[in-house]
Amino acid sequence: MAKGSYFQKFKATNTDDFQSLPIVKASEVDKQACEAGEVLLIDKPVHWTSFDVVRKIRNSLGIKKVGHAGTLDPLATGLLIVCTGKATKKINDLMKTVKEYTGTIILGAVTPTYDLESDPQNFKPIDHITIMDIRNATVEFIGEQMQIPPVYSAIKVAGTPLYELARRGKEVEIQARPITIFGFDILDYEPPEVHFRVLCSSGTYIRSLAHDLGKQVGCGGYLSSLRRTKVGEYRIENAFTLDAFLQLLATGNMFKKDS
Repeated sequence: MAKGSYFQKFKATNTDDFQSLPIVKASEVDKQACEAGEVLLIDKPVHWTSFDVVRKIRNSLGIKKVGHAGTLDPLATGLLIVCTGKATKKINDLMKTVKEYTGTIILGAVTPTYDLESDPQNFKPIDHITIMDIRNATVEFIGEQMQIPPVYSAIKVAGTPLYELARRGKEVEIQARPITIFGFDILDYEPPEVHFRVLCSSGTYIRSLAHDLGKQVGCGGYLSSLRRTKVGEYRIENAFTLDAFLQLLATGNMFKKDS
């Protein structure tokens, strides 16, 4: 299943997931605070796009200037920084900061999208692979390097997203991009699942890293789960779930300053 068709299918059969959160309208105090500028830490739920979250918050606050500081794929969860009002000026700087992710890679197959948005194929045996083999393979990815993004990505070629071109069956030469991997730790290996933590520069595609690790190990691999845990100095432990944020906003004094 190509990227793009995934959400048409998901939203057609799971509309409650997008409609179950309460409809909240911010108080005038909170609205003014957000227009002045706030940096919100949100734990993005699975199946939501980053823009879904921004749109929900924008509608609840009733202000125009709301944006996020770095996209998370729909199947990923974790720290999404949402900036409001005058704080949207911070977005570019926040996007340049170092990111931390945890997640799971499945060995022994590949997918066209490098994750679970498409079906696994090209299955290979993994009985001979050990955790040390995987850890030794990660050494090759530490440091500055050129990474080829997934063909199913939002990168644009002549104004058209790559995933749109891929869905049309058009072959496009994808330019490698400079990234830096500061740390790539294998936390556990429960075949076929590889549990990892990675610290990386902006612009890094963890889906590509999962695909490339599988290639390095010699059996193929794809990303099955991903969670962003840090963006610069901001940590997931300090983030609100979207539901908790809306409930707190409904109190009418979320951003009320202590007198």
